[in-house]
Amino acid sequence: MIEVLAAAEPPRLCPSTAQMVYRLAMVGIEQLRSVALFQDLDDVALTDLARRSERRQLQRGDVLFTENDEPDELFVVLSGRLAMVNRSIDGRESVVALMEKGDLFGEMPLFDGRDRSTDGRSLEPSEVIAIPYEPIRRLYDERPTLLWRAVELLAGRLRVVDGVLADSVFLDVTGRTAKRLLEIAGDADDFSLPVTQEELAGMVGASRERVNKAIASFVKLGWIEQRDRRYHIVNRDQLELRSR
Repeated sequence: MIEVLAAAEPPRLCPSTAQMVYRLAMVGIEQLRSVALFQDLDDVALTDLARRSERRQLQRGDVLFTENDEPDELFVVLSGRLAMVNRSIDGRESVVALMEKGDLFGEMPLFDGRDRSTDGRSLEPSEVIAIPYEPIRRLYDERPTLLWRAVELLAGRLRVVDGVLADSVFLDVTGRTAKRLLEIAGDADDFSLPVTQEELAGMVGASRERVNKAIASFVKLGWIEQRDRRYHIVNRDQLELRSR
């Protein structure tokens, strides 16, 4: 069931970031049912959760939350891309995760009660569902077996972290750059970067200069073709070998 969107309300300021966020009405239960964390919920529970949730529209650069914010909701991406960003004391940024359509994020404080551990920033025009913690906690109190879905979700997060740590140990900057480009491209040979050069460098965990040097080497070797932020993969096999 997909409901027709109501007219957007006037823009409001996100309390913690002073960024513009537009609220949109109506969340359909099918949009929640497609999220792994909620797949064991019946229609009654999904309807109640949908009634308490809201859709929000963001523009590129809008900040949904910042590190150390006190949280009370999690999010599901309906469209667009958002980055989870850590920032060092000297202002350098590291993109620890990219969230795309269907991804759920902002759930960790639901389970440990702590503040946000990253910034959540929109990389392009995006739409998310914001779901409050309170009705989810109530469901877990009433039906503890639902927590197995949460355990599955958190175990998946740990596997991703294990992969990132392994990359930082076993891959050099060139290898990590190849891997991130392949992840962004997916199955397509033609793709564009949804992030700036600085943000890509943050994903790789290196300086922009070193990442640009790695991309230039791929172009010189004939593995990819580049025009501005548009790319065409010419030799996927070699890129994949370099990313291992």
